[in-house]
Amino acid sequence: MALGARAAPFTYVAHALAVVAAVMVLVWCIQFRGGLAFEDTNKNLIFNLHPVLMLIGYIILGSEVYTLGSESEQFVCMWIFGFIAFFFPGAAPNVRKGVLPWHILFGLFVYILALATAELGFLEKLTFLQSSGLDKYGAEAFLVNFTALVVVLFGASVVVAAIAPARLEEPHDYAPLPED
Repeated sequence: MALGARAAPFTYVAHALAVVAAVMVLVWCIQFRGGLAFEDTNKNLIFNLHPVLMLIGYIILGSEVYTLGSESEQFVCMWIFGFIAFFFPGAAPNVRKGVLPWHILFGLFVYILALATAELGFLEKLTFLQSSGLDKYGAEAFLVNFTALVVVLFGASVVVAAIAPARLEEPHDYAPLPED
């Protein structure tokens, strides 16, 4: 099944949305949550690093390269599997060709699970904030919801860019009719 679109436009959209999502989560944590800190007596400032680093580290950089490191067993298994199949010089080309679709499928599956986890994280933090008095329709709530929406659109564009061909090929079964 062909997608009928090249990957490049989706890649450009994904990069633009990645920048927007990173800026939005930084604005949220710095402007609305009070800032970022590695060490502080206010533990909320330390926690503010969590959404920033998770979004930038796992979601944005995870869409660029899968080898940044993860403690997830799925990721480790996929990395070892990919290393043996694609980097190890002893793997035969037909083995690599047969493994590639599965490598892509499981990679996208793990990435989609990471996106779902990020969305649940936004929802959970917003729910906790609302239970402690945050206005349901306030500026911070809208910023968090729109950040989550941008992350969904970013993830969708990454997935489409991953499955779309780099270039479209002309059908090989077409030949002009000979003129008599």
